[in-house]
Amino acid sequence: MRDETLIAYYGKFNEEKRLNSRHGQVEFITTMKVVHEYLDKFEKPKVLELGAGTGRYCVSLANEGYDVSAVELVKSNLGTLKAKKSSVKAYLGNAMDLHRFKDEEFDVICIFGPMYHLFSDEDKVKVLTESKRVLSKKGYILVAYCMNEYAIITHGFKEKSLFEKQDTIDENFHVNSDLVNLFDFVRIEDIDRLNEKANVQRVEIVAADGPANYMRPLLKQMSDEEFEMFMKYHLSTYKRMDCIGASTHTIDVLQKVD
Repeated sequence: MRDETLIAYYGKFNEEKRLNSRHGQVEFITTMKVVHEYLDKFEKPKVLELGAGTGRYCVSLANEGYDVSAVELVKSNLGTLKAKKSSVKAYLGNAMDLHRFKDEEFDVICIFGPMYHLFSDEDKVKVLTESKRVLSKKGYILVAYCMNEYAIITHGFKEKSLFEKQDTIDENFHVNSDLVNLFDFVRIEDIDRLNEKANVQRVEIVAADGPANYMRPLLKQMSDEEFEMFMKYHLSTYKRMDCIGASTHTIDVLQKVD
């Protein structure tokens, strides 16, 4: 049922358009910067993207010459990805089941969508443990999450859903995810709990888009020069722990525990 609901959602939602918007560019530019930091640690890295969507990330990396494989749940997204005629080896599949891949096959694994839509710790840990299995000994897993405070501030207060659907938020203002909402929102302590259960260790965690989603109209109105200045600001703060929790998206960089 969850997969069917998710497939229906992404059959209508244009994720590529979002990443090409001004606020989406902040997330894309930052994420690619982080990905390259870890790719550069290997001579000829093999890359796997889970939940690859229409290929915004994996196709970009393949076009740069990297050896890239991808797994995508939504058949229409996979069709769009393959239509781009890149060298990405793309498969229809689920991030919780990577049986088609060998142990220690990849050096960098990007999980930029699945954790948004998995609600239980058990399912999220499955994604992390399967990724850990196919990760090389010195490899890195990059995991994106949607953060709780963005949901509370934007959807709760700004869009007033807090006053209409109070049963979806607990007494500590943590969003209770469900099939209706489709998205799962976390705090740092939630991510820490998953890492402990999956027996992985954090290298760093960064704010993928910082304040960008709170500033959508302003970013859209900025000149190229102003937007460039905003990106300089964001990239000077995106690794600061006092900026992580309020970001819409974070990227948790992980390695296997020695």
